[in-house]
Amino acid sequence: MTSQRTEPSVTAGERDMLEGWLDHHRETLAVKCQGLDDARLRLASVPPSELSLMGLVRHMAEVERIWFRKVLAGDDQGPIYFSAEDPDGEFHLTERDTWEEAYRVWQDEIAVARRNAGRAALDDIAKSAHGRKGEAPSLRWIYTHMIEEYARHNGHADLLRERIDGATGH
Repeated sequence: MTSQRTEPSVTAGERDMLEGWLDHHRETLAVKCQGLDDARLRLASVPPSELSLMGLVRHMAEVERIWFRKVLAGDDQGPIYFSAEDPDGEFHLTERDTWEEAYRVWQDEIAVARRNAGRAALDDIAKSAHGRKGEAPSLRWIYTHMIEEYARHNGHADLLRERIDGATGH
């Protein structure tokens, strides 16, 4: 895990810019979690919320899987942590859940995402529709959505980390 984040180029072409910002936000979430033990990574924000840093990482593993495997590539491997019976399963942590496992799964999904995206052009239309939208998006839309998704959750991670140990400005 790195404590440094890659700064996206301010002059890159569109694809490099989108990939740069997505990687920047992926790295930001990892930095927010850095240096904490499993217990603190599982610590929920404020009741009744179950939001935790480890839960956010598990959620983003699910999001990477859904958009880059299921939607873009048409490869539905099923969910990692959630189910029909527990639709927020990625946030329902137990003492058995570890950072090592959550981080590994997340990084594995990022690697698959990069591989699948690398096979497509920005204007290519995904092989599957997303249930919420009902239509198949372009890779460009998926990149933009993923940047938004990470940025929103990195804001949550800021607040969680500050609550845990007062760290800000990562």
